[in-house]
Amino acid sequence: MADPAVQKFILKALMSLPSPVLRAMSGGGTVYRGGRTLDPRFQFLAAAAARTPSVTTLSPAEVRAASAKGLVAVSGPPEPGVRNESLSIDGPHGPVRLRAYRPADQDSATPLIVFAHFGGGVIGDLETCHAFCGILARIARTAVLSVDYRLAPDHRFPAGLDDVLAAFRWGRENAARFGAASGTAAIGGDSMGGNFAAIVAQEMKRTGEAQPALQLLIYPAVDVASETPSMTTYADAYPLSRPIMDWFMGHYMGPDADPADPRLSPDKTVDLSGLAPAVVITAGFDPLVDQGEAYAKRLIAAGVSVRYRCYDSLAHGFTAFTGAVPAADAACREIARLVREQFDYWVD
Repeated sequence: MADPAVQKFILKALMSLPSPVLRAMSGGGTVYRGGRTLDPRFQFLAAAAARTPSVTTLSPAEVRAASAKGLVAVSGPPEPGVRNESLSIDGPHGPVRLRAYRPADQDSATPLIVFAHFGGGVIGDLETCHAFCGILARIARTAVLSVDYRLAPDHRFPAGLDDVLAAFRWGRENAARFGAASGTAAIGGDSMGGNFAAIVAQEMKRTGEAQPALQLLIYPAVDVASETPSMTTYADAYPLSRPIMDWFMGHYMGPDADPADPRLSPDKTVDLSGLAPAVVITAGFDPLVDQGEAYAKRLIAAGVSVRYRCYDSLAHGFTAFTGAVPAADAACREIARLVREQFDYWVD
């Protein structure tokens, strides 16, 4: 088995090749679909992934191991000037591990961000979003609290959501411990983490609690009950395809779960008024792109302040590819700047 550092070095060298060479090595020309052109580095990675067993043929444990190994190769280095701390809190059904990120020039007037990683509710851990959380902390100049929530199928819906809700409430009450504004917190996440983040904001409204300072929804899964055109247009996309989406949901949802339940599909909530300001991000080559954009539009129609960006050439999961895809790294830094801009409004 190749050393992870060697694999990372080789991949970085390959990713530095000119775009035409990468496209040729991927077995074809430009990938153009739905009015979008796929980044050549994602195209190369997709071609390589096509030569490996499909996620849908593997067990959750096998996918977790393969995903963790693959992410080591594509993730970026730790962000300079950001220190982190591991801790654990009491969750609804046992301890929940957290990792706190604090930048050297933290702004104590800004809210703590509680962040949930991607993984369909089935895979992922604190390493999944390690590089991105560092970027977010340094550029937004605030503390970030990453959540290692329980995973299906051992812990099906709503176990992971309950852990994130507990972490958000704990972070809100303990924000000052991390040098952040006291008594408040923002919520964020990507993919299934974005699903959790949207639901946290809605749950705060349902329970009469204060809204998060901000909701950061990165290519969020907000509707597991409906079909959208992008699910067909990008059905075979990398790294998230339609069959893989179905594999995730088959493990995440129990047999009695209702896909239209707003705690599974937050886009099914009728009234979105009064929710926290939002930064909503989508990736072009993603079966979820339509629902993320639609949710942003619904929030705007309900009077919620929204900053929306679609990174047309990028694929689902790009926050984890900052070490292999320069455009993904640039996008992550722009997202962090958007959050910082929102916090500047919040402070004012």
